[in-house]
Amino acid sequence: MSSPAIYLNELGVVCALGADRAQVRDGLFADQPGGLRDTDAVIAGRTLALGEVVTPLPDLSALPVALRGRNNALLEAALQQIRGGVDAAIARYGAARVAVIIGTSTSGIGESENALRTQHDHGHWPDDFHYAQQEMGTAARYVRARIGSDGPAWTISTACSSSAKALMSAARLLRAGVVDAVVAGGADSMCRFTVAGFSALESVSATRCNPFSANRNGINIGEGAALFLMTREAGPVELSGWGESSDAHHMSAPDPQARGAIDAMQQALDRAGLAATQIDYVNLHGTATGHNDAMESQAVAAVLGTQVPASSTKPLTGHTLGASGAIEAALCWMVLADNPQQQLPTHWWDGQADAALPALALVAPGTRMAQPPQHVLSHSFAFGGSNAVLALARR
Repeated sequence: MSSPAIYLNELGVVCALGADRAQVRDGLFADQPGGLRDTDAVIAGRTLALGEVVTPLPDLSALPVALRGRNNALLEAALQQIRGGVDAAIARYGAARVAVIIGTSTSGIGESENALRTQHDHGHWPDDFHYAQQEMGTAARYVRARIGSDGPAWTISTACSSSAKALMSAARLLRAGVVDAVVAGGADSMCRFTVAGFSALESVSATRCNPFSANRNGINIGEGAALFLMTREAGPVELSGWGESSDAHHMSAPDPQARGAIDAMQQALDRAGLAATQIDYVNLHGTATGHNDAMESQAVAAVLGTQVPASSTKPLTGHTLGASGAIEAALCWMVLADNPQQQLPTHWWDGQADAALPALALVAPGTRMAQPPQHVLSHSFAFGGSNAVLALARR
């Protein structure tokens, strides 16, 4: 018996490009790159291009302290956009048949940073801090509490593959018949810890990142959230396949031979029943670091060849770390389901190709397809060699 199809029925998203799906879509297909802004708000005295969410976020002050925090406010902003569909799913299936799976890497680290500063300066913890805010499980616990579900709920934290893996886990629950609907996605919030940590690795660019360029010099940190309502009921986009692997190569660097990435890509194609020639577009992980771009270009060339249109959207959103898999799946959702002009996301860079890398078909500004795109891949390649690839299809 064939496995049931899994659909991404509803989408809520907030990131540097905008506060809702319409704003993010407009920014994704704009004729000039937006999203990032130069600021020293995170590390005083050091101006960096960052993908901050600058629109006001929902006020969580009426909630218990343990559920407050910027990460959860980002989740709330995304959740409000799909709340009608979620409430309808709970009414239809029952609270015990709706699960929550969220990916994150920061959780409430920002709240802990502020609380530690208060404790250091004044000798006491602030009243608006609770240790549970920084627990990784807080993200799923928050969404579950807000929607009133009583089904399985957990948080995945595997660095930059976290929320892509959340969608895969949701699909497995649905295919197994354990639940009938899943609220799945991810969130990560801006904090000094991540900016300083990547800076210590000499991986942060002070200006807009430049993926696959000979002049690339690092990432831009971003923040945001994306949530999907996933069911077996037909919707506009199907999660048609996925693949995951582990390099077991290095703590922070990918396998230079791209074996794990190639494996994950091929798994996604096989599970979706697709040939490489059927892929219309690839959303690249495209961090603009030397090692990642070199590895990823090899993987794409090996599995798909060098003619499939591809782009990195991180020059628009920044690298949203644990949220990137869900946010970039959301951008692919828009390419497939909210794209009457049949546009492809531009690959914003300086155009100076690295001659040492396979020459990918990076999307030029204004590129439109002759027919609506049908199948896309979205890549997430994380620290520790945690590789995740999603295949999405227009339905």
